[in-house]
Amino acid sequence: MPTPAGHGRALVWRWPLGSDVIRVLLADDQALIRGGLAALLDLEPDISVVCQLDSGAGVAEAVTEHAVDVAVLDIEMPEVDGLTAAETLRETRPECAVLIVTTFGRAGYLRRALEAGVRGFVVKDTPAEELAEAVRRVHSGSPAFDPELLTESLSAGQNPLTERERQILRSALDGSPVRQIAKSLFLSPGTVRNHLSSAIGKVHATTRTEAATIARDRGWL
Repeated sequence: MPTPAGHGRALVWRWPLGSDVIRVLLADDQALIRGGLAALLDLEPDISVVCQLDSGAGVAEAVTEHAVDVAVLDIEMPEVDGLTAAETLRETRPECAVLIVTTFGRAGYLRRALEAGVRGFVVKDTPAEELAEAVRRVHSGSPAFDPELLTESLSAGQNPLTERERQILRSALDGSPVRQIAKSLFLSPGTVRNHLSSAIGKVHATTRTEAATIARDRGWL
């Protein structure tokens, strides 16, 4: 039986494992989903979830501490998102394969995942046996990407937004007025309007809220 141990905000399971078992880290801020994924993967004789986190923060440290082979990461998490955590692992623990498992099957996210060195990208409604096989594939060095998302990503093209435009559009998602956005980002209202105008044109929108929504849905933010 595994022994649970508190580890910050993580729930860590310590298992006596053989060398042929794939050691998996799960990071997802939704406890119910995280627990369900862990239970499904632990049914596989060659896979064991050795660590669970509710944020992308601390992923690199946990991968080292628990000798993780595959990090299964959600994208939208507090503090540090899954794609940022994947980029950190690429720099610090490149031998650890990363598999993104997310609700947000957006083409832009997939493109960013590829740039971050992620080996696999699937959505959360993927059947359990396919998820387990994706873990095995990325562990072996093979890709495991949703084919429909790959096709959509190619047709969507590159993210046309600059980092500043992305930052401003993120702030505009909730409909905040220009002056409020400017104050929060320490910019002048005129500068914010210029960036918003540029972003609106690039995504072929008519308002800043529409532009922010389009960019979000394409995974560009």
